[in-house]
Amino acid sequence: MVLIIAVAVAGVAGVAFLVGRARSQPAPPPPKPDPTPRDPFADLTESSGDPTSLKAGDMLEFGTERSWIRGTLRLAEGGSVWAEHFLEIDEGRRWLSVEEDPDVKMALWTGRPELDLTPHSKTIELEGVRYRLTERGTASYRSEGTTGLRAKGGMDYADYEGPGGRLLAFERFDHGKWEPSVGTALTPGSFTIYPAG
Repeated sequence: MVLIIAVAVAGVAGVAFLVGRARSQPAPPPPKPDPTPRDPFADLTESSGDPTSLKAGDMLEFGTERSWIRGTLRLAEGGSVWAEHFLEIDEGRRWLSVEEDPDVKMALWTGRPELDLTPHSKTIELEGVRYRLTERGTASYRSEGTTGLRAKGGMDYADYEGPGGRLLAFERFDHGKWEPSVGTALTPGSFTIYPAG
């Protein structure tokens, strides 16, 4: 009986010692505030996920429509960089362009190979809409995933804008023929990103 009481007293003393020791340990320092500057007036309705880090395999959800990125072109011209992400669709060719200039600009494009158009004038009328030339240039590209192009090369482009966020663009890869496409500017929150695992 004396032995049991002695063991119990020793156990209580040991617990008291450990608790007292734990209390005497200094508390961990509070987490440091994030030093990254943030815009207090930024639009908080941005797309779920970062559109500037999209890659092949990511899934995009436009309302009830879902699509996967099959491949990406990383393009550069001087100090400007942007990306074109090719989407999985049943028919035709569709892609999402993302550019930081300095704010993020996005547009959803559909290829129009049936159009017999080239970018050789300052204005183009298509299906009752008048587009005006806004930019023309030459860029280098690097291909990721499935794009139908070489691993790297060069491209020429000409961009036109119409009323109501309507866009018309021409691209020519590796000195090939001009490929016209029509697009619509997207606003933040237009889609949700589900990154590939």
